[in-house]
Amino acid sequence: MKIILFGASGMVGQGVLRECILDPGVESVLVIGRRKLGTLPAKVREILREDVGDLAPIADELRGYDGCCFCLGVSSAGMKEADYRRVTYDLTLKAARTLAEASPNLIFIYVSGAGTDSTEHGRSMWARVKGETENVLLSLPFKAAYMLRPGLIQPRHGIKSKTPIYRVIYILGSPLIALLKVMTPGLVTTTDRVGRAMIKLIAGSSAERVLENKEINRLAIS
Repeated sequence: MKIILFGASGMVGQGVLRECILDPGVESVLVIGRRKLGTLPAKVREILREDVGDLAPIADELRGYDGCCFCLGVSSAGMKEADYRRVTYDLTLKAARTLAEASPNLIFIYVSGAGTDSTEHGRSMWARVKGETENVLLSLPFKAAYMLRPGLIQPRHGIKSKTPIYRVIYILGSPLIALLKVMTPGLVTTTDRVGRAMIKLIAGSSAERVLENKEINRLAIS
């Protein structure tokens, strides 16, 4: 498999990249981002773009890929709707439309979030914008598109969130997260399980186009 990865420096993206590197079925990974990640194995290639949504200049380099893991995103905390929309909706769909044209047989996987509002009319700003983004992605002419809606994600294997407050929450809340994994496993997933689920979706298929934590975990360990 040949996979394109966005958001590889974020917590989820780090987990996906790790699983792609470890999986012998993944032939190569093209990481598209703004900054270099550092030393990477030979199967990983980077393309740096100041505007990661503007892929038209590199469209020829996007052909022939099997899947795209789109893990790029920002927290809506403290953001105005217009600013959040520019990153979450505008940038994502600009990139996705170029990918759909360059690699129509590609499987596109978008990391959304638990509580996303598919009706686009709820009171929560971030949930509406995510829901609208999901709906358009599902309508694009990909081989298939999947929306992952993880809730609580436990970072593993030394992976850390880029958001300082989230790092503190994960450290202080680790005993509770461990308890939740045992008592209510459907509420918690991990960075490696999200990565494994994405690879499984690209390698195979799923009747479900929108996957919550429970479906992510089931697919990852199947």
